[in-house]
Amino acid sequence: MVVVNMTENNFKLLNFFRSFFYAYFYKKMTLKKFLTSVFIVFYLSVFSQKTIENQRVWFAYTGQFKVSKKWGYHLEAQFRLNNQLQQSFQNLYRIGGIYYLSTSKNISGGYALVNTYNLSLEDFFKENRLWEQYQYTKKWHENKNIIIHRLRLEQRWVESIGLVDDNVLSFGSNYQNRFRYLNRNLFHLGNLNSGNEEIYMVLQNEIFLNLGENKINENVIDQNRFLIGLGMNYYNNTRLEIGYLNHFISSSTSNDVINHTVSISLIQNLVL
Repeated sequence: MVVVNMTENNFKLLNFFRSFFYAYFYKKMTLKKFLTSVFIVFYLSVFSQKTIENQRVWFAYTGQFKVSKKWGYHLEAQFRLNNQLQQSFQNLYRIGGIYYLSTSKNISGGYALVNTYNLSLEDFFKENRLWEQYQYTKKWHENKNIIIHRLRLEQRWVESIGLVDDNVLSFGSNYQNRFRYLNRNLFHLGNLNSGNEEIYMVLQNEIFLNLGENKINENVIDQNRFLIGLGMNYYNNTRLEIGYLNHFISSSTSNDVINHTVSISLIQNLVL
């Protein structure tokens, strides 16, 4: 575990950049410049605070099963552990229904159960979650590359636990609304000898934004997940991906966290 703390000079540098961008964009603002400035200020703000860094390993299975022309269902399980694979820090189970608007667009929604480990209390707390999403997929460069845009809304009920007389007790749950945007890119690298297996590169980023007032995290930016890796596509319906995930978690009550994560995923899109 490493704690990073910026010096006073770093804070002065941060304030200088903030003043510079404000003066520049006030005179001439475009959408591209605005988004660029938001990300620059965001990352400067991240590294101006104390940040705890950890190592993690994530395993994930995601399945989408099409049962008719318009309908399908979604199954997902994720297991997030330390780098020795000895301590589970979170496990997630998600289920839902899918409605296919077209071959490239779909909407879906469902329920998720999340168990998260509290280090200080050495126990898990539960989260019940409803989710709704819209996904758009586009192929390009002779249909070899893929870009995916995913917009997701979540309604979260997060259990509050505490220690009373050496016993961990539940004190109900806190409610939160959250918005997530995922940009996922798959770049074709080549085929194996049989022609049925494709090797590709994965580049994706997902940002989590808290909506409204809540008792879970008062910051607008809740998380950011950046992933780069390699994948194998088998018969265009089963994908195995492994990569590096930089998982940033903001906190309104303690230090921010960056988890340097090995991500291993099995993804299936099957027509039943």
